[in-house]
Amino acid sequence: MNRWKLILKTNVILLIVLLLTACGEDPEIAQFRKSIDDFCTKISEIDSGINGIDAQSENAAAELLSYLDDLDIVFRAFARLDFPDEFDYLEKLADESSQYMTEAVKSYHEAYGNNYYNESTGEYARQYYSRAYKRVQIIISFLHGDTPNDVDFSMETEN
Repeated sequence: MNRWKLILKTNVILLIVLLLTACGEDPEIAQFRKSIDDFCTKISEIDSGINGIDAQSENAAAELLSYLDDLDIVFRAFARLDFPDEFDYLEKLADESSQYMTEAVKSYHEAYGNNYYNESTGEYARQYYSRAYKRVQIIISFLHGDTPNDVDFSMETEN
């Protein structure tokens, strides 16, 4: 019986520690983390949808473009996020990621226009798509406290 009381006390203490930790988090940071999680979930869902398209379907291009339009909307919302002061330096990257995604989506629409696929426009779109995601990867790395090794631009930081 004493063993169960000890286990119960330990669990209660752990629960209190968890609650106090969560309660002590800055609401702005908590909302920001939720927004980032929501963003990542949405792009993951869209990515799953894109990967589920039957490439042989006559509607494949229309489905792809629809998913890409949704992705553009999600990236635009990401760019509108108000980053907390400690991550303010990342807002420019979020803006750039949105701009690159918008250009990619516009170019994919052009590439699939006129009932044929324009390979050079498609490649142009793919490059912008990659640039958009690269910026998101960099942002996520910094938010996790990591500094990406392959960042190919300099950033000003406050001392």
